[in-house]
Amino acid sequence: MASSAKTLTNSNCTTDEDWTVVLPRRERQKRKAPEVKILEEKQEPWAPTDSQTDPGRETTLMQKMERYISKIENSQFYQTFRDQIETSVLDYIPKVLGSETTMQMVIYGIGSIELYEPPCLQLSIAMLMKRDFNWIGSIEVFDPILSVTESHVLEALGCSVMSINEHGKREALKPTMFFMPHCEAELYNNLLRANWKPNLLKNMVLFGNSFEAYEQHVSLCKTSPVTYLVGHILAARSFTNEVKIETISDDYYNAFHDSSWHFFCPVHETELQLINS
Repeated sequence: MASSAKTLTNSNCTTDEDWTVVLPRRERQKRKAPEVKILEEKQEPWAPTDSQTDPGRETTLMQKMERYISKIENSQFYQTFRDQIETSVLDYIPKVLGSETTMQMVIYGIGSIELYEPPCLQLSIAMLMKRDFNWIGSIEVFDPILSVTESHVLEALGCSVMSINEHGKREALKPTMFFMPHCEAELYNNLLRANWKPNLLKNMVLFGNSFEAYEQHVSLCKTSPVTYLVGHILAARSFTNEVKIETISDDYYNAFHDSSWHFFCPVHETELQLINS
């Protein structure tokens, strides 16, 4: 969710190369065979590349996050966001929870909360949701660009920073909210591929880029899109209930534009076999 991550960036879309729907931040130009690269991605141990702790930086960043949380808490944007959860979104939550009382939250691709504003706003929303809704349980966070300072602040805020880079391939073995505004299309696709079974999809709530917007963008392309990036996203449209959010303010547009809640309807195994997983 770094500030460079955008959703639908090129409306002309006349060639495959022009189709740039939230491409990964790192080394995209070096990938000569992206399909193979994605298939070979495996979970791997991860730790921040920097090893120096700086208490002064941590204090400054913690104070910064506290200011952002307070700002969002008192904004009309959050009031509208929370009201939507209490009405439209809450209708779906019991179906995902089943017999459980809480669902964990997994935050992928948060970006640098020290360097950019959108990740601060996005994390603030997650923290406020945790406070205001008792059906949200533990929070796990991951982004390969996180520093030691950012990791320590996230932990101080009550989050767990993952020590494994899952490449978005977490199986929802229990009720799980994946909080992923403005992540790369590849991450959404990886997540869906990893959960391409009825018993896993039913455990998922996904907050992130609008699947409908992806579909509309692809339909505008004059040539075949880069389907390895969005094949499962497009296939999931037929059994996904999507609830769009309102940004209502320019202050929060960059952090949340084109974001939606996604809930996955009951689906039969044979429907999922229409696309290879």
